[in-house]
Amino acid sequence: MNTIEIARADYRNPTHAEAVVKVLNAYASDPAGGGEPLSAFAQAHLVSELARRPQAFSILAWDGHQPVGLVNAIEGFSTFKCQPLVNVHDVAVLASHRGQRIAERMLAAVEQVARERGACKLTLEVLSGNTPALRLYQRIGFADYQLDPALGEARFMQKWLV
Repeated sequence: MNTIEIARADYRNPTHAEAVVKVLNAYASDPAGGGEPLSAFAQAHLVSELARRPQAFSILAWDGHQPVGLVNAIEGFSTFKCQPLVNVHDVAVLASHRGQRIAERMLAAVEQVARERGACKLTLEVLSGNTPALRLYQRIGFADYQLDPALGEARFMQKWLV
């Protein structure tokens, strides 16, 4: 565990760019990530598209020269608080390195960046059957979103446009 280093990705650095794609592709290929590798288009364009968006940032975990973890995060805006928020979009740790609290350390780095940006909160979505991730998120302070308990918890929904 003490050999794991956590660092913010530099999208202009080819080693970092390759690491972002490698770890995200492994996550996408995992059942928790949908079970399908990233498309050739996504692999070729992901990092350059992230780099074009100043609100996006990534955190990488390294075991020596091997990338073993990734968090992609994107700044949004809370209209109720009139402040930025940061959405944790992807949390991935290679299967070979799970159980070492690498995701926890990467999320601490995300929280630090969010605080530097003046964000009022972190948000994320997680599949209800992903028990290890749910336990992690709850342990580090995440909770289901609700405004009025009588109205229940928020649900994450999607509508594909392409």
